[in-house]
Amino acid sequence: MQRDNGSSLAKMKAIGFFIFVVLAILIVRLTELREYLEIEKLGAFVQDSGFWAPLMFIAIYAAGVSLFVPATVFTTAGAAIFGPYWGFLYAWVGALLGASSAFFIGRYLGRDFAASLIGERLKKYDDTIARNGFATVLYLRLVYMPFTPMNFGMGLTSVRFREYFWGTALGIIVATFIIAFIVGTVKEIWVTGHWGLLLTWEVLTTFCLFIFSFFIPKLMQRLKIGKWFTT
Repeated sequence: MQRDNGSSLAKMKAIGFFIFVVLAILIVRLTELREYLEIEKLGAFVQDSGFWAPLMFIAIYAAGVSLFVPATVFTTAGAAIFGPYWGFLYAWVGALLGASSAFFIGRYLGRDFAASLIGERLKKYDDTIARNGFATVLYLRLVYMPFTPMNFGMGLTSVRFREYFWGTALGIIVATFIIAFIVGTVKEIWVTGHWGLLLTWEVLTTFCLFIFSFFIPKLMQRLKIGKWFTT
């Protein structure tokens, strides 16, 4: 009887998880909230917060990620509002908080039901993820796995939150910095008209980092990081 109650609770949570995902997508797509995701309106709203603008932006970023808004929207907006460096920092913190929130939603609402559906073959992968949680998350972040689906999806696995958190924290640094720096620099050039900014070492370094990021997966495989996941 107790097992049946546990199974029923898991199904109820799974239904709640499905409803949450559907509502989150509909809210963003079909309500006025979509209009505020435009960089100009989002920037004006955040800057109206004055001293609290950074915290407001971070909170909006975290909430938006949990509602399936693409993280690049907020990273781009952050760089346009705060510049390349502060924009990167605030976007990184917001993305990390949003990823953590989505993980816990997936873990609380969907993990039990997902575990009940796992067969022997999938259980082997789930156990492997648990043993290699940090490497798995780091690898998937570096190969640009879709951000929000992965946040919720990892909550459905048995990976420990600590390993998920640090794998995410390190794994999103490169992509977040590249987007923030490029957008922030382009905006500064647009505003000031100083095209010489394109010839600075910061821009060259960022461009090289962007190119290098595509070779990171191969490098990690050579170092046997994430090799188990790709075989």
